[in-house]
Amino acid sequence: MMGVSGVAGQVAGAPGLPPPAAGVPSPLTLGQAEEIGLRNHPKIGSATLVAQAASQVVSETKSAYFPTVVSNTTGAIANTGTALAAGALTTSSLSNRFASGVSLVQLVTDFGRIRSLTSSAKLRLQAESENVINVRAQIVLAVRSAYYGVLGADAVLRVAQAALANRQLLLRQITALSQSALRSTLDVSFAQVLVSEAQLAVYQAENSGEEARAQLAESMGFEQSQNFTLVDQDLPGPLNPDLHGLIGEALGKRPDLVEREKSRDAAYKFAEAERKLAYPTVSMAATAGVIPERDHTLPHDNYEAAGVNLSIPVFNGGLFAARHSEALLKARAADKDVQDYSLQVTRDVQTAWYEANNSFRRLTVTSQLVDQTNQALRLAQARYDAGLGSIVELNQAQLSQIGAQIDAAAAKYDYLNRRTQLDYSIGNYR
Repeated sequence: MMGVSGVAGQVAGAPGLPPPAAGVPSPLTLGQAEEIGLRNHPKIGSATLVAQAASQVVSETKSAYFPTVVSNTTGAIANTGTALAAGALTTSSLSNRFASGVSLVQLVTDFGRIRSLTSSAKLRLQAESENVINVRAQIVLAVRSAYYGVLGADAVLRVAQAALANRQLLLRQITALSQSALRSTLDVSFAQVLVSEAQLAVYQAENSGEEARAQLAESMGFEQSQNFTLVDQDLPGPLNPDLHGLIGEALGKRPDLVEREKSRDAAYKFAEAERKLAYPTVSMAATAGVIPERDHTLPHDNYEAAGVNLSIPVFNGGLFAARHSEALLKARAADKDVQDYSLQVTRDVQTAWYEANNSFRRLTVTSQLVDQTNQALRLAQARYDAGLGSIVELNQAQLSQIGAQIDAAAAKYDYLNRRTQLDYSIGNYR
């Protein structure tokens, strides 16, 4: 993995921004930025709360295994000596009474439907837990990408500032020579254009740095951009050449893919539970209590009763069959979604690997290009000083050098960012 350089590798923050918030170290290492992001970002809290809510669904479903106990207290004043005469198929004597009792209902068996529902709820909880891991990985990816973005923008800014200083020096030299009639005013005009172009490049680099710092602040869970001072990063080694092995690794541990697989399994378990709606249900009921105020023609001041109920679905217009069919079709659709996402994961790994490999190869080319443009600039400067070359030729050599230096400065952090994308696509951030 990437190491960090010492104090000499520290990158100064951008001027004009507020200092880091309390508790943010300065300089800020990559590991510290990740820890702050994982602690502060609201996405983590949201995903964690959703997972905790899913754990309550498991408890809700399992509650059907336990008895339901209800305490009842009833008081009534009636026209005694009469009975219900309308509104009921049975007749019952009316009497003043006050009674208190307890009723208990216990499910004996539903032939596995609650068990299937509980399994489905547990799988959905596992899916939400994988989602928490995936959100953590997304935050780490965002922090690392923004961190490298700030480092890259600062490196480009340093190149632009050095180019501006060199062009301002050249302008002063050419202006002095023009005043001595050794150079034309055209050369002075071209030198002024070069200074203006360099100033624009500095402004653009400063703006890119501020945007990158704003992105880093957001990825760390801060509302406003801050003047972070970052620590430079060392380059990692070459890529693992076993692309097929990396794809297999990603298919086995990408949390977003595992989340979809758990959701699919939960859908199949729910379909199984819906199929068992047509099964009988056996339950037991019991009740007991006391009647201190009652019709005294009744010999007892208490009551007890118990019974067993067998419920067998006979006909409901095809409701249960339709519910099972609906759940099964949704489960099969979820299965297809998993297959589709597996293809996306394979594509992501391949794309990230090729882009990272291309960035790694660019490191050598951009370094060579800097050496070549430096040599070309020295030759163009010598020709110009000797009066053999024009200011246009010198300008072109300077533009080529600055472009090569900017590409070289950005290439390192582009490779770091591409490696981060590859690690995320494999599932290394958990």
